[in-house]
Amino acid sequence: GYGTGDGHTVALKSDGTVWAWGGNSYGQLGDGTTTDRFIPVQVAGLSNVSAIAASTQHSAALKNDGTVWTWGHNNAGQLGDGTTTNSLTPVPVSGLNNVTAIVAGESHTVALKSDGTVWTWGYNPYGQLGDGTTTSRSTPVLVSGLNNVTAIAAGSFHTVALKSDGTAWAWGSNFGGWLGDGTTTQRLTPVLVSGLNNVTVIAAGGFHTMALKNDGTFWAWGDNDYGQLGDGTTTGRHTPVQVTGLSNISAITAGQ
Repeated sequence: GYGTGDGHTVALKSDGTVWAWGGNSYGQLGDGTTTDRFIPVQVAGLSNVSAIAASTQHSAALKNDGTVWTWGHNNAGQLGDGTTTNSLTPVPVSGLNNVTAIVAGESHTVALKSDGTVWTWGYNPYGQLGDGTTTSRSTPVLVSGLNNVTAIAAGSFHTVALKSDGTAWAWGSNFGGWLGDGTTTQRLTPVLVSGLNNVTVIAAGGFHTMALKNDGTFWAWGDNDYGQLGDGTTTGRHTPVQVTGLSNISAITAGQ
């Protein structure tokens, strides 16, 4: 698997080791240095990794035992270790276990637990942690009123969850309508994405969001200055619109 951050890249090998390369000013390569690397280096002390996530300046790994480990920039507590100190090597996220998926926003991190709850930490001025506040957190907090979640995604300053009933929920910054609730009002707790059901996959770009439905159709909302919604326009959308000319889609991902 791969996760791309801003100027660094992280790769997971089949043997459970993690490798990284590129910019390293905050230790986001996890090799114990702040030296930029032009070829892959192994992330120190990590094995049995099952999933990875990379943000602008921090990285995260999920181990087979359900624990999450993070490294790099930590100015807003996005490493989740109870501090705001950068780490050049992986540190465990405080008090978090039974995790099945991880994603990283610009400066916040999100974990899905096996019981269907979502936990978040890091930067929170837009409510992207979903705990009803705008207080940044250096240890995980529970997303309010959300359960039966099967998948998660994170944009720069917003977060998205897919529930087992096929509905999508979003919270955080909403300046360009990327929460999909028909407004541009930031939300400190999850709101239902409008008019969308039977969703099977979600993805988030920096300032837009996408969903795949079980009929193979592909929907998007949020910023559209560069045509990133794929609806034939450059008009931003506050509710989902169908991406044109695509069918039988099985997987999606999003860039900035």
